[in-house]
Amino acid sequence: MDSKNLIVTGGAGFIGSHLCEYLLERGHKLTIIDNFDSFYSRNIKEQNIADFKNHPNVKFIEIDILNYDLLIDVLQDQYDAIIHLAAKAGVRPSIENPKEYQKVNVEGTQNLLEVARKKNIQQFLFASSSSVYGINENIPWKESDGLLKPISPYASSKISCELMGHVYSHLYGIRFLSMRFFTVYGPRQRPDLAINTFSRKILKGESIPFFGTGNTKRDYTYVSDIVDGIYKALNYNATMYEIFNFGNSNAITLSEMLNELELVLNKKAIIEKVTEQPGDVSLTYADIEKAKKILGYEPVTFFRDGLKKFKEWFISYESNF
Repeated sequence: MDSKNLIVTGGAGFIGSHLCEYLLERGHKLTIIDNFDSFYSRNIKEQNIADFKNHPNVKFIEIDILNYDLLIDVLQDQYDAIIHLAAKAGVRPSIENPKEYQKVNVEGTQNLLEVARKKNIQQFLFASSSSVYGINENIPWKESDGLLKPISPYASSKISCELMGHVYSHLYGIRFLSMRFFTVYGPRQRPDLAINTFSRKILKGESIPFFGTGNTKRDYTYVSDIVDGIYKALNYNATMYEIFNFGNSNAITLSEMLNELELVLNKKAIIEKVTEQPGDVSLTYADIEKAKKILGYEPVTFFRDGLKKFKEWFISYESNF
């Protein structure tokens, strides 16, 4: 691929920082936008970008995507694409603060679509979520299944963005590709997510909150597989609007995940059973045939191997804080 000039929002986050490294290794120029949202520590995000923030092909801008006028003002170059990862994250917190999730995720995405429209940026990649399927019983979930049953404000905000992307694609000729990520894990994973939280508590000898019976399932997808999928989507130019599942197509129970984590960490967990949380779905399971066929997407990381890589990072990271 020829060198591109790209806008990456949320570039200091978990997936975003991995993506930025990947793009820089391939010679692309990046304008990275992040506002260091207080959902988790700024120090974590600063460490995520420490190795590339001052790279000669990086322009880092600390800005809130809700500040449309400033976005228009500071984004002065010619850009080939926007990769929009920035969002208010988390299913459970969205139930506590639904208006904020609607505002940031939907209005923020529209601001970026307006940037694309005003500056004639032809390609827009959007980070959606498996949570949009909600309690849809048609397993495994396919992009062609229009029966979405979201059960959290976070999920509904992502659906709203997908639909708005279709509007902008239709009206203004912006290619909009929605990427539905399935339970991403790996080095730099957010501290609120299960694998990170469980690892910290296991190693400290603290009890972990174990929701329900342990039979809920997640389609865990390693971060480098997600990044490879994003890169393949960046090259896609056949149609103007598409939705792709980026998962592993291998649902693993909470109990199985914990067993694997205990093996990798070589320590048993202390379990504290708690009730299921509102907004959480019982199963996520991706049908990835469309992404395989159209994009050549192919996850290659086995779950235990991914956990081992996570452990290496986690041990090193924890020793620095």
